[in-house]
Amino acid sequence: MQATDDELVMFERDGAQPLPASTEEGFVANDGARIWFSVHGAGPAVILLHGGLGNAGNWGYQVPALVQSGRTVVVIDSRGHGRSTRDAGPFGYARMAGDALAVIDHLGLEKASLVGWSDGACTALILADKHPQRVSGVFFFACNMDPSGALPFKPTPVIDRCFSRHRLDYQALSVTPDDFETFVADVSRMMRTEPNYSTEQLAGIDVPVAVVIGENDEFIRRDHADYLARTIPGAELVVLPGVSHFAPLQRPELFNRAVLGFLDRLD
Repeated sequence: MQATDDELVMFERDGAQPLPASTEEGFVANDGARIWFSVHGAGPAVILLHGGLGNAGNWGYQVPALVQSGRTVVVIDSRGHGRSTRDAGPFGYARMAGDALAVIDHLGLEKASLVGWSDGACTALILADKHPQRVSGVFFFACNMDPSGALPFKPTPVIDRCFSRHRLDYQALSVTPDDFETFVADVSRMMRTEPNYSTEQLAGIDVPVAVVIGENDEFIRRDHADYLARTIPGAELVVLPGVSHFAPLQRPELFNRAVLGFLDRLD
């Protein structure tokens, strides 16, 4: 049983549990970048999209549980994150959705479920909106879809520990290890200005969606999650007790049960 790490002390010190051995990994060239991915397990496909400033290794507690459930799990380093490169253009959620689709195409997957965390959730929902025929459903954890959904930023020790680990991982994985500050500034600019989905756009989303938020999320307004669940047709709202924006790391078993419950309902 994975111990809880509510304060992210273990995550700051050690990172997440290492990803298991992959059946395939590599890079896909798309839109001026090389996007890293790895594939684990066998069965229906699930794509895991990590949060801003992080990398695919942040899913270390989720991949084994999903593989054990009989699924193919694909993790992706978002452009400019982890091992993936970027071009001189700005970060954008639509661009990252295009990157995820390029990986799905490269792997020959007709359809996949998407599990997104923070920036990855926004990326997943945009991909589902633009290409619903390729997406079985979206587990949308801890993100806003317009600027009104974000809380004013307030530093906390937990956020500081997460940021410290992100810095260490970036320096270890990136092809530009000395550019962390520029990377943070560029990703933060995207977060301040995107996404900008209207109520009408949300109402046009045509795949199953679970809108999921931690009870103590530091970044996302709870009433915004309520709004998303009301506005996206057929969406369900799931509130995870006792955790925050970092639930996949804080209490993996709680988070994994929610993910598997959603995926089982899709099946």
